[in-house]
Amino acid sequence: MRTQVAIIGAGPSGLLLGQLLFKAGIDAVIVERQSAQHVLSRIRAGILEQVTADLLDEAGVGRRMHEEGLVHTGFDLLWHDQRNRIDLGRLTGGSKVICYGQTEVTRDLMQARGAAGLKTFYSAANVAVHDFDTAQPRVSFEVDGVAQTLECDFIAGCDGFHGVCRASVPRAAVREFERVYPFGWLGLLSDTPPVHHELIYINSRRGFALCSQRSLTRSRYYLQVPLSDKVEQWSDEAFWDELRLRLDEPARERLVTGPSLEKSIAPLRSFVTEPLRFGRMFLAGDAGHIVPPTGAKGLNLAASDVKYLSSALIEYYVEHASAGIDTYSERCLRRIWRGERFSWWFTQLMHQFPEQGEIHARFQQAELEYLLHSEAGQRTIAENYVGLPLDFGA
Repeated sequence: MRTQVAIIGAGPSGLLLGQLLFKAGIDAVIVERQSAQHVLSRIRAGILEQVTADLLDEAGVGRRMHEEGLVHTGFDLLWHDQRNRIDLGRLTGGSKVICYGQTEVTRDLMQARGAAGLKTFYSAANVAVHDFDTAQPRVSFEVDGVAQTLECDFIAGCDGFHGVCRASVPRAAVREFERVYPFGWLGLLSDTPPVHHELIYINSRRGFALCSQRSLTRSRYYLQVPLSDKVEQWSDEAFWDELRLRLDEPARERLVTGPSLEKSIAPLRSFVTEPLRFGRMFLAGDAGHIVPPTGAKGLNLAASDVKYLSSALIEYYVEHASAGIDTYSERCLRRIWRGERFSWWFTQLMHQFPEQGEIHARFQQAELEYLLHSEAGQRTIAENYVGLPLDFGA
């Protein structure tokens, strides 16, 4: 079996890359180790930057996002029981974000790929990449016990943090930068109306909290918890009780509780791999970098990787030029590190770090006081939150 581009991973980055290549007349086969149902069951972030929304439109899958997504022109910071609105539109000259769940993005891309009759292998076992440092890379895997070999021109590693692509690179050829945070996010999804029409980021003495949403009738809430906590320790009632303690009075009065549809604890880490190109294999999305979710950058950085990679591959096949391929890693990493910096900084600003002592708490207090009373400080938050332009600083 042969294709031009073998894409490993059918999450949003792999599916989006496949759709953009299809639109350009480039053949791509996707290989995914999980079932389609498992891929759709993963609960992830839901804030889309304009760059990501534009890319979904370019891929021809933006209709439902525009119909059902919630446009947000700001968000609230709650600190010392005081709400402070970060007016994204005013501070950035009209920029906004769209609240639309990653699961729905994946569903839209999956349906578009199915409607076009494009080849995707789900539940693939023993996936392996070979000879990606030569002109004849290939991918081997098994489906229903039958061995398959996929020959290709290029391999796109969109298979996540635990995927096979980055793990197949010789250790001497890669540098990895990582920080693991001393807490996690306990998340609860419920069919209840959101407590506020926009997001509320909360710096509480009891720990960080976030009031988010997926629609006008579905809410997503998060609590900072120790890494030692297990989700089984947290009943729904205990979650709602703790959330109330971290809210201000108006939010407590508006909070509607209900049974959880999903509940989990996600660890937080900052992680970057350098480089992102290894011969004819490229890493994109979580395969190459992870951000703490505080800044809503994970899916958006993956989308910008896909934009750079799809443009490079289209240039290669259509214009017979390799400049985009040759500069892929450099261009991605420039944007990735800016997203990583903002996510790290916003995490430092909003969470409790008791192990760092009282001096960290005082530094945090001084920075919040500055930011919330400074137009320039708030603009810094807003510009990074809505996403810097793809060509920023180029």
